[in-house]
Amino acid sequence: MVYSLAATTLTVAAPLGCDSATAEGAERTADGDRRPSDVLVTGTDAEMLVLEVTPANKVVVRLPRVEVGQGVTTAVAMMIAEELDARLADVDIPLADARNDGNQFTGGSSSVSSLYGPARQLAATARAKLVTAAARRWHVPARTLRTRGTRVFAPDGRSATFGSLTRSAARITRPTVPTDPKPASQHRVIGRPTTRIDARDLITGKAKYTGDLTVAGASPTVVARPPTIGGKVLSVDSGAARAMPGVHAVVQIDGGVAVIAETFHHAFQARDALRIKWAPGPLANLSDSAIRSRLRAAVPKLGDPPRGSAQTEAEFEFAFVSHAPMEVLTAVADVRTGRAEIWFSSQTPTSAREDIASRLGLPVSKVKVHVLRGGGSFGRRLNYDAAIEAAVISKQARRPVKLMWSRADDIRHGRMRPASHHRIRASHARGRVVAFAHATASVSESFEEQGLSTQGGVRPARVGANSPARARAAAPLPSDSGLYNFGRLSGKSGSVDLAMPLGAWRSVDSGTVRTGEEIVVDEVARSLGQDPVAFRRTTLRSKTVRAVLDKVANAGNWGRTMPGGHAQGVAVHEEYDSCVACLVEIDAVDPENPRVTKVVMAADVGTAVNPRGLEAQLMGTAVDGISTILRAGLHIDRGAVRESSFADFHYARQQHAPQHFEAHIMPSRRAPGGAGELGVPAASGAVANAYARATGTKPRRFPLNF
Repeated sequence: MVYSLAATTLTVAAPLGCDSATAEGAERTADGDRRPSDVLVTGTDAEMLVLEVTPANKVVVRLPRVEVGQGVTTAVAMMIAEELDARLADVDIPLADARNDGNQFTGGSSSVSSLYGPARQLAATARAKLVTAAARRWHVPARTLRTRGTRVFAPDGRSATFGSLTRSAARITRPTVPTDPKPASQHRVIGRPTTRIDARDLITGKAKYTGDLTVAGASPTVVARPPTIGGKVLSVDSGAARAMPGVHAVVQIDGGVAVIAETFHHAFQARDALRIKWAPGPLANLSDSAIRSRLRAAVPKLGDPPRGSAQTEAEFEFAFVSHAPMEVLTAVADVRTGRAEIWFSSQTPTSAREDIASRLGLPVSKVKVHVLRGGGSFGRRLNYDAAIEAAVISKQARRPVKLMWSRADDIRHGRMRPASHHRIRASHARGRVVAFAHATASVSESFEEQGLSTQGGVRPARVGANSPARARAAAPLPSDSGLYNFGRLSGKSGSVDLAMPLGAWRSVDSGTVRTGEEIVVDEVARSLGQDPVAFRRTTLRSKTVRAVLDKVANAGNWGRTMPGGHAQGVAVHEEYDSCVACLVEIDAVDPENPRVTKVVMAADVGTAVNPRGLEAQLMGTAVDGISTILRAGLHIDRGAVRESSFADFHYARQQHAPQHFEAHIMPSRRAPGGAGELGVPAASGAVANAYARATGTKPRRFPLNF
């Protein structure tokens, strides 16, 4: 349903999973004043996708999602431009502030699929109102009018901008032309490779992140943190730090000691001058080997295989992995008596607002959360560690602060993908798999429950009841049960409770579960004397998955002769109503320093709103697969994370990226599926399989250099 709201310009709103459609809120500026157009837009201040046509001929849609580099603002702008027949340059997609209710969750590869219907319906309704307004102005039948380039055209050549019609269009309740979105056959914007609408701003530095904000009085702030995870301050001597030039204040918080100063340079200098005695965290006697042993012991037994079957069995270990977004965590907080205002990049702003209010002892209505673009996330900004800390520090210091976590802060004390252990068994008889079993154990998060959080008791990020992330979390084990004809399927999971700050990492469970399974599929093919691609083709259930596999096999020249130490690898994955295949070529002449030289990917995501954006997503997942299989992980040494920067957390750099990358987007007219996380399991599996074939080994611990 689409609703017209009381306005002096054309404004329409579509609820996205919101029960109430009552229009009662007024969108306000950061200072609390009504916007100049005096438009009532937010509809219960809840989750509404709101479109406004301004007198300046701009189309403004305040987006209840966050842009973290995935291109969601461009995709939504394309949907709006398509249905409105507007120029893409005339569409503006600012990010909505945190609201009281509704779905503002960005994650689970769900943004495009969840917005596709409402955004198009919203724009189609707005177009119908504008056309009706023009018809009334010119006294001509509305059906004779056409729209193009953010204008309405009459048969006699007259034209009017949308902006010039917006006031009269706002009064129309029943348009005289259809309000249905276009059929896919008429799309001229959706499906066309498009450069990001913010590309120029990004490369010229015009795009603003939290660290770029200038909020009156907000002083640079950093925190001294314990040497071990969950460590506590026993005592602090801040005399020398307080006496240093440029230092405004030093305050102790649950996670350490904060220094507020004139510049970040002053803040870091003073932080290093603090003399702190620390109590060790609860994992101070625990290191990698012990964690791996606990995980191995926690994996449930697989049960008995079918009688008369042969077994292909494997066990896999996956290390902890940091999200390490390029933009470090930053938050600006201004907490005053009876109110608070916070600026940061958040995938879960509604939950963040509630938790900030709770932590500060304020009503939710007295807390404003402004959502800013983020420089990468990969799941990291589902949690809002920096925002909670900034709010607490601002309250204690009684002044606005701009808190920045250093790279070392986030790697050593931030969220990470949990380590896991997997035991997989494929039972085969008479040339086919008759049973497939997968049991796993991972580190589960008891960090918050034990009160050890650096944010002082912040709960894990909460998501909407109907979100993909919630549904996936409820599943016992995400395996390939529907992917292959593998007979009897079983999956079990166990866990090890450790007081560690964990978080959802791109592709969440599938990134490890499906990687292990795709390695075993290769090994089963080898044990049956079959080619890995041919074996998959004969056992895959889905024609769509088979089609993407065929695409990469053909485009990547699967099976071509390669020199010694070089090999190809392949893997597939299906999730989010989408599927993908990946073919990798690797140079492992030096097994200690392998290099992926070529990646070919093919994806079917239904309607690809922006194929260029999808190609970028797939490229990113390929780099994730290369990194986490070959090089990138975190070690735990006596309760502390060993790594602290990109100097020792070895994510792929330019020199490790494939010399050749190509992505093939399969044509489709069905509704969009998910894409942001889709490629990680396929890329990871393909890299591991290529390495195994090149070296004649069976890799079992990832990354390989651990």
